[in-house]
Amino acid sequence: MLATNVWVAGYELDVVARRGGVVVFCEVKSKTGERFGDPLEMVDAEKQRRIRRAAEAWLARRPELGGLAVRFDVIVVRGRRLEAIRQAF
Repeated sequence: MLATNVWVAGYELDVVARRGGVVVFCEVKSKTGERFGDPLEMVDAEKQRRIRRAAEAWLARRPELGGLAVRFDVIVVRGRRLEAIRQAF
């Protein structure tokens, strides 16, 4: 784990982790009920753009990670279940 709930470039990164040669930026979304739709729907094109922008700014401050691959995942919390969507965007 490299960082959690960090604000960069005006946007929040929920989880930043490293596994081997990959830096993973993970967005975590949950909802308590189905009334307002699925949590995954909240990670729309605009949200993805914001996360990418924050990730670029975060990585720019850490040149030692420059040669690593980057992946964007989403963790969806549905009640008591977790679903991981790798390389979601």
